[in-house]
Amino acid sequence: MSLKTQTGGAGSNFSLVLETPAAEPEVARQHFLSRLAFETDVSDLMFDLQKGRTDFTIIDTRSPKSFEECHIPGAINLPRINEQTTADLPKDKVCVVYCWGPGCNGSTKGAAKLNALGFRAKELIGGIEYWRKEGGEVEGTLGNGAQMYWSVGA
Repeated sequence: MSLKTQTGGAGSNFSLVLETPAAEPEVARQHFLSRLAFETDVSDLMFDLQKGRTDFTIIDTRSPKSFEECHIPGAINLPRINEQTTADLPKDKVCVVYCWGPGCNGSTKGAAKLNALGFRAKELIGGIEYWRKEGGEVEGTLGNGAQMYWSVGA
């Protein structure tokens, strides 16, 4: 059965988009502003790095092998986040945390662990995948020749 048949056909007034009413403008504005407190995107990070900003720490949560092959310049590799691995991190800087890409929750888990240790953190939307797709510079033994996505053994 097609979606149109399930929802009453093409001529019906039913809308999957409007089935749940949109939030009032001020409620929606607060929601979107709150999201910006938890995440940043590749373009914003590139902009700040190009301006020479150093008031945040970039953290790559992928494996040491993946980090060695390709990472955002200036990033540090923390595949394990705990009191010992973060002992030298400055707590006055926001941590920008990334992993492979949208299909990877390593940055989400990493940011949550950093928060539990008293660090402020933002997740980099799109991870290294979108960093590279948007032309971000990378460092590492393979650089842009490194695989773009996670796979077993990465």
